[in-house]
Amino acid sequence: MGEHETSVGKTSEWYTPPEIFAALGLEFDLDPCSPADRTHCAVPAKNFYTEADDGLNQPWKGLIFMNPPFGGRNGQVPWLEKFFTHGNGVGVVPARTSAKWFHNYIFKYAEFILFPLGKTAYIAQDGVRGKSPGFGSVLFSIGERGNKALMRAKLGWVLEVTDDYV
Repeated sequence: MGEHETSVGKTSEWYTPPEIFAALGLEFDLDPCSPADRTHCAVPAKNFYTEADDGLNQPWKGLIFMNPPFGGRNGQVPWLEKFFTHGNGVGVVPARTSAKWFHNYIFKYAEFILFPLGKTAYIAQDGVRGKSPGFGSVLFSIGERGNKALMRAKLGWVLEVTDDYV
């Protein structure tokens, strides 16, 4: 359930496309940001938290996939804090590499970052693929399984993050 930007169309809720999951080749233990209606949501996870479950305030276990709801300026930050505290999974956010939150969380705590080739066309609530994304995205990982999945995915450029970048 990712609200990637203020919507200029029918919806601001967009789902990660299935080809991302096919390339990762993982089954996740938990999607803490799942839509209530999973008809067009392709996250291969054993367990799901929806907005009604308040996934941010539930316990997380195992390998996580996170496409967080952003909900306004820096709305993704609490989700990133919980994700990196948990320390095991793959997430996706806009490639806002100059944003303070990107430096404070993605560059600081991610072990690997995947920059997909081109812009990722997300799936709308009605199952229709978006035609003109307004931004690029990055996938990031922490933990051995997520790191290996990003490295083998062949979706674009993978960066191993080191402690000495700043």
